[in-house]
Amino acid sequence: MPNSEISSLPVDEKYFDDSSSNYRAVHDSSLKDSEQFWANIAKELSWSREWDEVLEWKPPFAKWFTGGKINASFNCLDRHMDSEQKDKDAYIWEGENGDKRTITYAQLYEEVNHFASALLNLGVKKGDKIAFYMPMVPEFPVAILAATRIGATFTVVFSGFSAVALADRINDSQAKLVITSDGGFRRGKILKLKEIVDDALTKTSTVTNVIVLKRAGIEINMEENRDIWWDDAIKDTDDFVEPEQLESDHPLYILYTSGTTGKPKGVLHGTGGYLTYVYATTKWVFDIKKDDVYWCPADIGWVTGHSYFIFGPLLHGATSIMYEGAPDYPNPERLWEMIDRYNVTIFYFTPTGIRALMKHGNELPQKHDLSSLRLLGTVGEPINPAAWRWYYDVIGNKKCPIVDTWWQTETGGIMLSASPNLGLVSLKPGSATFPLPGIEADIVDEKGNSVGLGEKGFIVIKRPWPGMFMTLYNDSERYKQVYWEKFPGCYYPGDYAIRDHDGYFWLLGRADEVLNVAGHRLGTIEIEDAMVEHPAVAEAAVAGKPDEIKGESIVVFAILKKGYEPSEELRTDLFNHVRKVLGPVATPEEIHFVNMVPKTRSGKIMRRVVKAVASGTDIGDITTLEDGASVDEIKKTIDEFRQSVKS
Repeated sequence: MPNSEISSLPVDEKYFDDSSSNYRAVHDSSLKDSEQFWANIAKELSWSREWDEVLEWKPPFAKWFTGGKINASFNCLDRHMDSEQKDKDAYIWEGENGDKRTITYAQLYEEVNHFASALLNLGVKKGDKIAFYMPMVPEFPVAILAATRIGATFTVVFSGFSAVALADRINDSQAKLVITSDGGFRRGKILKLKEIVDDALTKTSTVTNVIVLKRAGIEINMEENRDIWWDDAIKDTDDFVEPEQLESDHPLYILYTSGTTGKPKGVLHGTGGYLTYVYATTKWVFDIKKDDVYWCPADIGWVTGHSYFIFGPLLHGATSIMYEGAPDYPNPERLWEMIDRYNVTIFYFTPTGIRALMKHGNELPQKHDLSSLRLLGTVGEPINPAAWRWYYDVIGNKKCPIVDTWWQTETGGIMLSASPNLGLVSLKPGSATFPLPGIEADIVDEKGNSVGLGEKGFIVIKRPWPGMFMTLYNDSERYKQVYWEKFPGCYYPGDYAIRDHDGYFWLLGRADEVLNVAGHRLGTIEIEDAMVEHPAVAEAAVAGKPDEIKGESIVVFAILKKGYEPSEELRTDLFNHVRKVLGPVATPEEIHFVNMVPKTRSGKIMRRVVKAVASGTDIGDITTLEDGASVDEIKKTIDEFRQSVKS
């Protein structure tokens, strides 16, 4: 694979001194006897019965801590009730409309028990499936922890999804109960969630009850003998529900993630292994201290919300901020206002969100006191070096390390990241650094052979880890085919990566988001990073279009920073900039200036949609799209450009 011709990795730019790092020693030790390593960590949790076997590995299926029994709700709540954590804030909540609440661990424990009792009263039992379609309010984690308390398996459907998407997930999981609210707030509007649930349930047959929380105060339909208000459900319920002691591999949750074939994949996670892994990675990556105020703005509808908003922080007795609305509403300084207001110390956010706020300049964050911050993190996709430096310089005031994390819904928790808890390695803007302890990662070519430093390839994981998903729900053949057949014996995440001369890992995006330009394989992330290195560009989305000679040519959609205006001179400057940074082969065919690019509601650029528009093919499913106007804009922009070229 070509490398030096198009490499733009700033491999010699480092932050923080790694002289005191314990990382390498711990990582080496963790791989010598990985089962004992994971067993020692698992013992830090509370088990009602210890396991007989650490790992039952029948490739590609793993069962962790077999024979052991454990309960997620007990580990997140009960074990804190005899300590000073009891009176500590678990969640500090703020609604988009300014409503505020705090809930201590003792209060959370009380509410979870009452709601667990309500579930039992409705006939929900161990192994039943519960679907959630909720706004970001404190009752959301309450209900999830109540489900885990009685051994019900939950599936969260993001509250921006359509009725069809919700129905598909209810049908696939065979959920018997839906938990929702009358509505939720998003960008000053009320999302009519119950109305969408009603629509979805016309296409399902398994749901016997719907519990509805009053949040928006709007009038809704309540179907007799099926629907019940939250407050009515918890009336006259028990103060305590005995936590169900569950087998370690008992299904904790199913989370549906997009598939390239169109049908969502139901990622199934167990209990004991998953809890062990999120407990360990939360400790290593975020190094949460007693007085920390931690904020991960991810919606619970995404795996980040599961692992690092609910389970990881609660296992450690942390205080978390919970926010209901859009991060830039009613203004693009909302996040900075809240960090100032609540003295947030750890902030874990998306590169897309960082770039979106970065384009408004330094003035807005600098209006607020962000000095409480001690650690910054990124999640969701690789962060480009320019955004990394802005995050470090402006938000962290050049004193906060940045943990750039790489992982997936399927992995359950973070796989690659710096680890302040183990001692920081030197940080490089844009690199996820190294695999965490217990993770054996490699980069291989098409034949599965390890590639050298500076050579691009496919990242693979060479041994099982406790956070890994057990299978795809109701589709074990697809599980084997998608993740294990390309490189037998290795887990294949589908991502493209490179290691620099120091061995640091750089993630280059999805392997199916690689362009083949005149025989050269170029990651879309590489070109986007080069674009954003230009001082005028806040964000870029890159796609390929068919080209008779090159195979594919490069199309770029660029969002400009405040103070810059589109012009032919700027377009020419950007062509030359990319050519200089990445080489002639990576020079774009077209550069278009737009106000926004298609993104999911979790903030990721929908590159599949961008590619479809650029190449003139069918856009397909856009259920997760945040704003349809973004697609209309790039369509109009590209049509006008190509029409002008023809004329």
